[in-house]
Amino acid sequence: MTRTTTSREPVDAEPRDGVPRRILAAIGPQNISLVAALIVVVAIFTFLNSGYLTWSNVKVIGEAATVAGLLAVVQTVVIICGAMDISVGSQAGVASVISAMAFMSTGHDPFLGIAAAIGVGIVAGLVNGLVIVYGRVNPVIATLATLAAYKGIAQLISGGRAQGFVLGDDLFIFIARGRIAGLPVQVCILLVVALLIHLMLKYTDVGRNIYAIGGNDTAARLAGININKYLIAVYALAGIIAALAGIILTARTGSGQPTSGSEGLELQSITAAALGGAALKGGKGGVAGTLLAVLLLGALNNGLNVVGVNTFWQNVAQGALLVIAVIIQQRRTGERAVGLPT
Repeated sequence: MTRTTTSREPVDAEPRDGVPRRILAAIGPQNISLVAALIVVVAIFTFLNSGYLTWSNVKVIGEAATVAGLLAVVQTVVIICGAMDISVGSQAGVASVISAMAFMSTGHDPFLGIAAAIGVGIVAGLVNGLVIVYGRVNPVIATLATLAAYKGIAQLISGGRAQGFVLGDDLFIFIARGRIAGLPVQVCILLVVALLIHLMLKYTDVGRNIYAIGGNDTAARLAGININKYLIAVYALAGIIAALAGIILTARTGSGQPTSGSEGLELQSITAAALGGAALKGGKGGVAGTLLAVLLLGALNNGLNVVGVNTFWQNVAQGALLVIAVIIQQRRTGERAVGLPT
C-alpha cells in the first residue's frame, strides 16, 4: 500500500505572505510609525468631532497642506544633499507678490505673472546656492540671512500690503478652486511634484549623486561629483518649488501676500522632512515619508481647529514633533547627545 504525504507548497504560501510584504514595501518600513500616528490622530479627533472624518474635511486638510507640502518635499531634497534652506517661506512670499503684481501690470496675463514668479524663485535659489558655495557660508546661516532679506524685499515692493486681485482670471480660479478627477488642483500639483522628485531621487544618477553628497561629501568629490554644481542646482530647484507654492498662495488668497500665509512655512517644511525620515546631516530620506509627515501635521492642525483648541498650540505641537524626530534620529544612529558622557 502506497503511503501518500502532503506537503506545503512554497507557491501556496507566497501569495499570502507576499501581500503584507508588498504593502510594507509600498509604505516603507521606516514610515510605519507615521502611519500609526496618523491613525491615532484621526481616531482621536473623529471621536471628539464626528464631522472630522468626512470627505469635505479631508479635502480641506489636503488643500491646507499643499503649500507646506511642496516646500517640505523640496526641503527633503536639500536636506538629503547635506544642507538646509530656511528661506523657503520668504521665497514663497516674494513669489506671491511678484505673481500678482506682474499679473496686474501686464494686462491681467496669468502666464506672465506665473513666469515672473518662477523667474524670481530661480534667482532667489541661485543666490542662496552661490552664497553658500562661493561665499563658503554655512547653509543654515546663509539661508537664515536670506530669510530676513527676502521677507524684507517682499514687504518693500508691496508696501507691506496684499497686492492685486487675481480671482477674476480663469487660470488662477482653476488653481484655487478647480478639481481634477475629484481632487483639488492644488493637491494634484503637490502629487505631481512629489512624484517627479521621487523618480529623480530613486531612479536617476542625479538622485544617486545627491544621496552620495549628503552621505559623504569627501567620497563624492573623490568619485568625480561636482558638489558645487549640485548644491547650486538643488537650491535653484528649491527656489522654483517655493515660487510654485507662492503662486498657489496667490490663487488661494486672491492677491499677492508678502508675509501672510508664508509665515512659519520654513519650520513646517523642516519638521515634515525630519519626521519623514530625512537625516538632518544628509544622505538619507525620501518623498514618501515626507508626504506622510505633511499629512500627519495637516491632520493634527485641522483637528486642533475643529475641536476649538487655540491655534497657537499648533506651533507648540510642531516644535515638539521636530524635537521628537531629531531625538529618534539620534537614538537610531547611536549618536552621543551633546554634553552627556558616552
